[in-house]
Amino acid sequence: MVAQLDQCKAVVRCGVGFDNIDLEAAGEKGIYVCNVPDYGVDEVADHAIAMALACNRGLIKAERTLRRGLEPWDMRAIQPIFRIAGATMGIIGLGRIGSATAVRAKGLGMRVLAYDPYVRPGTDKVLGVSLVEWEDLLKTCDIISIHTPLTEETRCMIDAKALSLMKPSAIFVNTARGAVVDTDALAMALREGRIAGAGVDVLPQEPAQASMPLVALWQEERQPPVNLFMTPHTAFYSDQGLVEMRRKAAEELKRVLTGQSPKNCVNAHFLPSGF
Repeated sequence: MVAQLDQCKAVVRCGVGFDNIDLEAAGEKGIYVCNVPDYGVDEVADHAIAMALACNRGLIKAERTLRRGLEPWDMRAIQPIFRIAGATMGIIGLGRIGSATAVRAKGLGMRVLAYDPYVRPGTDKVLGVSLVEWEDLLKTCDIISIHTPLTEETRCMIDAKALSLMKPSAIFVNTARGAVVDTDALAMALREGRIAGAGVDVLPQEPAQASMPLVALWQEERQPPVNLFMTPHTAFYSDQGLVEMRRKAAEELKRVLTGQSPKNCVNAHFLPSGF
């Protein structure tokens, strides 16, 4: 398709991810590819924390258990639960959303560790978080929330090996991109009780299909219910966030069409010299 865009000056992705656009092909034709990286930050961070709290507090397990019958009307429906204040949260990817999630976690009294080999120097100091190595984060944290873009480096970075390093009591949350997680491995880890729970807003293929092992597990009528909280790629959404996304995308196009340089070009390294 890109080869046919002879008069196109820019492609603006109304969202953060741009893994569905051929950056090199666009660059070779002198087409800017831009995204909107700074909308919905608060919404996604709120969603990640909400999923973590829902999994830890056993809300899904309790609600599904009680739907089948009003017993047990006590803590047996949700055991075990750890106290959030004083627990350790791990943030994978300390960009805008990861940083916003870290701030919220600290507000709940959590200790925050982070892994990001590309983080700007000093970001950890500003946020009051500790940068650690990959395996240390996986082995140490009670809650792990991933906030990376999808690249060849991050594809399936949460795989069977990564999941095996997590504590049996760990909760994993993905509000980033579906393909950064091997969801089949995640389904197996949950089914076998090798991690305590997961919150998933994004899948490698959307909309969800019942044939996906993770979706099939989520739909199972089992007792006790699996501690899996799924939402249909809605973490970014609020009425205000949607308006913000469209406005910023339009502003980026306006800059290009009026001869200015775009703010959020993601294929600059593929553009001809002089752009």
